Amino acid sequence: QMQVVESGGGLVQPGGSLRLSCAASGFTASDKLMQWFRQVPGNEREPVVGLDSMNSMLHYKGFTGGRFTVSRDNAKNTVYLQMNSLTPEDTAVYYCRANIRGTVVWGKGTRVTVSS
Repeated sequence: QMQVVESGGGLVQPGGSLRLSCAASGFTASDKLMQWFRQVPGNEREPVVGLDSMNSMLHYKGFTGGRFTVSRDNAKNTVYLQMNSLTPEDTAVYYCRANIRGTVVWGKGTRVTVSS
């Protein structure tokens, strides 16, 4: 069964950093398009950053400032989202999405709260 599981969310102070993990199982993440989304209550889920099958980073609209970066550890079959200079507006549930030959697999999300 193909699945992705996010972890690493929590409470962080404004200006701080956090790294989220997306552990993949049932498929090899190293050559798949892997994406991070986030959703604020009441808003639509929006794409943040992705890593394509050629390991090129994809920055989506509104997230081109370089605060969010994605990386992949093939040995652990895990994708990471590094978030820096966090603000309260970054408070959201963050989701990992895998794109596997036309099949989309979502994780259940991990909550990030940015507050002092």
